[in-house]
Formats: sequence, C-alpha cells, structure tokens
Amino acid sequence: MYPVPPRQRDRSAPATTGRGAGCAALATLAFALGGASLHASPANARDELLSRARSQHEAGHRLEALAACEDLLLRWPADADAQRLRIALLAELGAAGRALELAQQLSTPLPAAELARLQADAAAHQARWAQALPADTRHPYVEADRALSVRGESPADDAIAAADRMIALARASRSAEAVDAYRTLSRRGGALPAYADAPVADALLQQRQPEQAIPLYEAAAQAHSGPYSEDEADPRIGLAHAYLEAGRHRQARQWIDGVAAREPAWLPSPGSLRPRANPHKTEADLAAALVRQETWLYREAWQRLHTLRAEGPANAPVWNQLADVERARGWPRRAENTLMGAAGLDPDDTSIRLGAIEGWRDLNDFPRVEPAMRELEAVVPREPQVQVARQAWDRQRGWQFDLEHDRGRGGSPNFGDADHETQATLQSPLLDDRWRLYGITRLAFANLPEGHAQRERLGVGLRGYARGLEAYVQLLPAVGGATRRTAVEAGLRWLPDDHWTYALDWSNTGDADVPLRAHYYGIAAHALDASAQWRASELSAIKLSANADRYSDGNRRYGWEAAWTQRAYTAAWFTVDGGLRAGATRNSRSDVPYYSPSCARWAALTGRLENLLYQRYERSWSHQLELSFGSYDECRYGSGWMASAHYGQRWAPRGGLAFGWGIGWNSQPYDGKRDNRVMLDLTVHWGE
Repeated sequence: MYPVPPRQRDRSAPATTGRGAGCAALATLAFALGGASLHASPANARDELLSRARSQHEAGHRLEALAACEDLLLRWPADADAQRLRIALLAELGAAGRALELAQQLSTPLPAAELARLQADAAAHQARWAQALPADTRHPYVEADRALSVRGESPADDAIAAADRMIALARASRSAEAVDAYRTLSRRGGALPAYADAPVADALLQQRQPEQAIPLYEAAAQAHSGPYSEDEADPRIGLAHAYLEAGRHRQARQWIDGVAAREPAWLPSPGSLRPRANPHKTEADLAAALVRQETWLYREAWQRLHTLRAEGPANAPVWNQLADVERARGWPRRAENTLMGAAGLDPDDTSIRLGAIEGWRDLNDFPRVEPAMRELEAVVPREPQVQVARQAWDRQRGWQFDLEHDRGRGGSPNFGDADHETQATLQSPLLDDRWRLYGITRLAFANLPEGHAQRERLGVGLRGYARGLEAYVQLLPAVGGATRRTAVEAGLRWLPDDHWTYALDWSNTGDADVPLRAHYYGIAAHALDASAQWRASELSAIKLSANADRYSDGNRRYGWEAAWTQRAYTAAWFTVDGGLRAGATRNSRSDVPYYSPSCARWAALTGRLENLLYQRYERSWSHQLELSFGSYDECRYGSGWMASAHYGQRWAPRGGLAFGWGIGWNSQPYDGKRDNRVMLDLTVHWGE
C-alpha cells in the first residue's frame, strides 16, 4: 500500500502503529510519567499541574505534558482547561480518533474550525489504517468506510482534506467517487499533495483511465524514488501497469525491467546477520512477468515465475501468477493444483479465488462457479476484479449466438460457379449449470452444371457439460422440397488432462462430409469423424483425425489426416507458426456423380501469422494470415501442386461480442483438372 501521512500541517507528530495499541500505549506511558505526582496535594496543585503541562507542551515534550494532564484529570475530571489541552496533545501525538471522541464529549463544544480540523485529522489517520491488511478479512471496507464517516465538512479549497477523502474512497473500492473528487479538485485549480498521487492514480487505473493515471504515478515515483519500506507500496509498479493498459507495452517492459534490475534482492536485517528478502524486488519481478504474459510471451513469463517460486516457495502471489500463466498456456488442471498451493499460503486472497473460478469455467466445471462467485461478492462486492469476473460469468452462462457464413466462387463442376454455406445457432442460458437447449439453422447452396442445389435444415439440440467434457445431440428436419431426411447428429469432446483432447462426431446424413453435388442426386451418408490431439502448450501440437462414411449409393469412404504445428517465432502480440499436414483418402466406388477418387494422398507445409493490432481491455482488433503449399496425388491422374492462402481479421468492440471476416484462395487438381476458388467468410459471436 502507498504511504499516506495523516496531515501535512504538523510534521513533528510521530506516526502511530495501530489505533487501539497506540492509544493504550500513550495512556500507559502518560500514567507512568505522571504517577509520582498523584500523592502531592498542595492547595495550588491544580494550577501547578496545569502550568507544568503547558510548559512541557511549549518545550515540545508532549508525553510529559500529557502525563501532567492525566494526573490533573484524575483529581479534577471536569477541568475544562485540562480537557482541551489533553485533546490537543492527543491530536499532535497521532491519536486523532481518541482526540475527536473526547472533543465530542465536551460540555462546552470546541469552535467549529477546531472541531473540523480534528475531524479531518481523524479521517486522515483512518485512511492510513485503511491501507493496511484489514483486521477482519470478511469485512475489508470497515476502516476505509469509517474514515469517510468521521470526516466533517471541509473547506472547498482545502486540497489536503480533499486528498485524504480521495485516498479513503480509493481504499474503500469506491474508485469512481475518488476520480470524480479528483476532477472536481482539478477544475478548481487545486493540486494533490505528493502523498496522494499514487492512491489517486490507483483509482484512475481501476476506472480504466491509464492515460490519466500515468502522470500521477510518474510524479509519485519522482517525488519518492525509494528506497521504500516493506509495508509501503511502490508507485513504479503501478506505473508499469498503467503503461501496459494504455497500450505502451514496450515502454512498460523497459520500465519494469529497469526497476527490477535496480532493486536489491536482499535487505539488511537489524539485529541479525541473515538478510531478509526484499518484497519490492519480488513485486517488480512479478510485474515484469505479467507484462510478458499480457503480450503473449507466455513461455518467458512462465520461466521467470518458475525461478521466482524456487527462490521463494512461501510467496502466495508468485504461486497465483504462475497459475495464471499456466492457464494461459492451456494447462487448467495444472493451474488448479498451483492455486491450491497459493490458497494454502493465503486463503483470503481475492485474485487466487478468482483464478480458481476462471479455471472451473475453462473446464466446464460450472456447478462450482456461482457459489464461489456469491461468496466473493459477499465479502468484496466493490472489488473491480470481482465485478469484471461476474460480468464474464454472466455472459458465459447467458444466451449465446453464433453465425458463420462462407461463400465461394470458382468454375469447377465439384462446387459450381458459386456456392455458400450459412449456419446460425442460438443457445439458451445454462440450465442447472449443465445443459443448454439451442436452435440451429443450416443453409447450403451451389450453382452446379446440372442445376441449382440446396440443402436447408432447421432444428433443435441439447448440449451437456461436465468437468472436461462436452456432448451434444441435435435433430435437424429438412426445410423445403429440395432437402430430404431429418438429420440426427451427436458428438462429444473430452479433455482428460491438460494435453490430450478427443473428439467424436456422428451424423446419419453426413452434411459436413457429403458435397452438395451428391446431395443433388439424393445421396446421403452415415458419417463418423474422430480425432485425437496432443498439445504440449501454446507452442506445439499434433493432431490425428480419421473419418468413415457410408454413402447411400453403396460407396464407402475412409480417410485420415495428421497435422503438426510448431511455434517458430514469438514477439509481443505477434506469433508465427509453421507445420506439416499430410493425409489420404480411399473410396470403394469412383463411378459416382460426385468427386470420389479411388485413392488420393497429399502433403503440405503450413504457416500461420497472427498479430494483435489493438487492445483496450475487452476491446481488441487482430488479424491472421494462413498459408499452405504442397502436393496432391490422385490415383490414375498423377500428382500436382496445391496451395491455399487466407487472410482474416477479428474485431471485438466489447466483452462478449466479436465480428470476423476473411478472404481466401486455393488451387488444387481434381480428376486431373485444376480448380481455383476464391472464398469469403464472415462470423459473428455474441455471448462469451
């Protein structure tokens, strides 16, 4: 947390170490210092004690003055002069809360200005307590709310009072109010005191205004460049986050790497020969890893965090962030185990519990999500991270809509001179955290040499979820006279661990495998498709798929394909993947009106480039380029080259809404004749 001096009017007042403990210590010490005079009882004892208290106060000996006041008040409890002097001394010694409490009990109230100053001082001290870990983790806002409640009306031009209020608002997770107060102060021409720059910058960052937060963080880091005490927050860390969230990732990386390099790993430990770990060094290293994680440098971030955990295995934030990177690399179960270790070190950490919730969402372990979310919201409902997680979860469990449209042009008898396929799906919200009902429409069209062919279906489906498992069954009756039979389709996807994924799909009409040319002649197929993928991480994967189709005209088609992808290059928000794809197919009949080679083989080199052009929280814009080049060999027709290219973009204007478009081209021989096609694809997704 950032240091917040109580008030900058009296720098000679020492800081207290705890509200209850500080007041008790002052009272005990004052009693000890003044106890010797209790037995003296001359006629002028009251005047002597008051005079002693005032002289000690004027000499700067506040504890001795307080002792004399306590001695006097033990014998004359209603003495107004001693009461007022005690209040002033307590305020100067840092016991602002107790001073305000005693002032409010006076039979003759203090002047309004003095009472307002005491209220401001008490609120400032309360804001300081709000920065520390709460005494009761189930009620984290108590101290900050109390700081706001004890403050009286302050003059409009009192920048220090306004700053203290902003700090209290920020600590109470009322960042919107803190930002409004800061803007009001700025409009009036006021300036923040130096100690308030970083807390107000925190509030601006919570309100997703990093450009406004950056100057305040920079001012805080310049005003107090370190070293920082162990319980003091480092504004340089906040500055790195602000750079990153403003899209200045290169500057964020250079800045935080420099901070981490300058921080010593160990600090001297008074009274011991063994040094102690520097928490600010760990914080800087964590921030450096986070910058890499947020810019797609997952492996580098993971390696750094692994090293940090080995050096400090009892550091809960290191475990927590390591789990976050593991989840980003596609290891949700491994991340879950890491989070269990983090929770053992700090069971009340909000970000750890949010990480567990995100992992359950990735694994379709939905029944655990809502109870955990409600438990968090009962404790920290104002926390921005919790609010964002709630919004994401509500989108995921709510309505889902997907639209895919593909359109092609060529001149081949296999696809016609124009063809398109469109599929739209509307899914219901989660039912009992395990089921979704959905409606689906599927339309396909092609202009063939023989005439117009179309396949239209409209149906319903049921999708079920369990941990690591997703299954569906759907019925799609034919629509219109050109489509025959009701399609019955089912499938599942199973992730038994963090590396293997198995998928199985079956259809009694084979719409995904049967070309429209076969459909034109009334031919359908029972189709079974299976695949297994092993994925090491985001860097490499191997996938093997196979299909078996039983056409209604007696043809039997069997095929397989293997694909290997490997990350070739990674930079900030930029990746290049290479790979190899190979496969074969065989048909029992080739005397059919659709393309059905007795055997064919192919192999191709593949490449994919992806680049994030823009990101602002949930809003993003990216583009991708995919290339493929290889050889296609068909029995009786020999071999020929084949190639494809596709360029696409994806725009997400807000969380839960995304649009995609792409244009592609491919060239491949069919029965010895080359077919060239140009394709356009469009996608829309609404939900999560």
